[in-house]
Amino acid sequence: MGTTGKKSPSLSYADAGIDLDRYDDFVGDLEGLMRRTHGPRVIRNAGGFAGLFRLDFNERLFKRNYRDPVLVSCTDGVGTKIRLAQKLGVYDTIGIDLVAMNVNDLIVCGAEPLVFLDYFAVRSVDKPMMAAVMRGIAAGCKQAGCALIGGETAEMGDLYQPGDFDLAGFAVGVVELQRMISPKQVRSGDVVLGVGSSGVHSNGYSLVRRIIDHAGLDLSRRYPDLDTERTLGEVLLTPTLVYASQMLRVQHAYEVKKVITGMAHITGGGLFDNLVRALPGTVDAEIERGSWPVPPVFGFLKRHGNVTDEEMARVFNMGIGYCLIVKPAFAASVAQRLRRMRLKVAPIGVVKRGKGRVRWA
Repeated sequence: MGTTGKKSPSLSYADAGIDLDRYDDFVGDLEGLMRRTHGPRVIRNAGGFAGLFRLDFNERLFKRNYRDPVLVSCTDGVGTKIRLAQKLGVYDTIGIDLVAMNVNDLIVCGAEPLVFLDYFAVRSVDKPMMAAVMRGIAAGCKQAGCALIGGETAEMGDLYQPGDFDLAGFAVGVVELQRMISPKQVRSGDVVLGVGSSGVHSNGYSLVRRIIDHAGLDLSRRYPDLDTERTLGEVLLTPTLVYASQMLRVQHAYEVKKVITGMAHITGGGLFDNLVRALPGTVDAEIERGSWPVPPVFGFLKRHGNVTDEEMARVFNMGIGYCLIVKPAFAASVAQRLRRMRLKVAPIGVVKRGKGRVRWA
């Protein structure tokens, strides 16, 4: 059959669900937000394809040179905590979570966070929602002392359902080779200090959401056995604590002696599966039951989900968001320094000869 001679309509990116004008408008608004996180080592590169950061800065006031630098990098997301943010329409806190989940991993080897980048994948640009997330990311970077120097916003109309999005973060830091913390430094007799979490942080939310559905819990309700001032949703969206600045300050307080022999960020897998990563195969960490206060949110989730103690400890941080392994003579002074920085700290265990395990005392 021949053609009718009728011209086909002219198709555009907007017809495919991608609005370039709206995208450009959102990206253009981010530059001021990013600049708030920049220090003197960031090199302005507006419109460039990559962010620029000087490892050394030679002006006398800002001199920060490295003799034998090791770059440290990591990537992480916030998991299904995004679903709770969607249900409640509260998006700024998960931006802080995103930064925290990355930099808290990065600092366990003693590294200083330098730069952060984000990957934001959406069905279509929702400027108010995305701006709130980015404000949280910028706030997290300020807390961590790192610069937000770039990222990617991917608008993928046919890959996500309406309202769906995903987040990933990427962090880079640096540590002097001679100051790097590794498991081989841990010795029998060292003390394990547990640093308090702000709540669930950003792990275990698939189980959290299952418990909410199973028990018919109301995210907008205040439960007296949980919190009399905040709703369940507000408690569960409490952002992950960013431990970077406090851990760096403690390390800098002991420039001569290597007082901290190990550190661990307590994320998915709980205390046992994460602290073990800081141990050599020649010692065990013995943890004392009841040596720290467990935040009410964990008992609340346990009761309403009928979750076993073993499963709770395997999935959640149970009130310990970070651990330091410290030489015994300095354990009290390190704990006191961290408390002065408004962190909750408790000696929760001791290192003994063993086979690289974490176990109850």
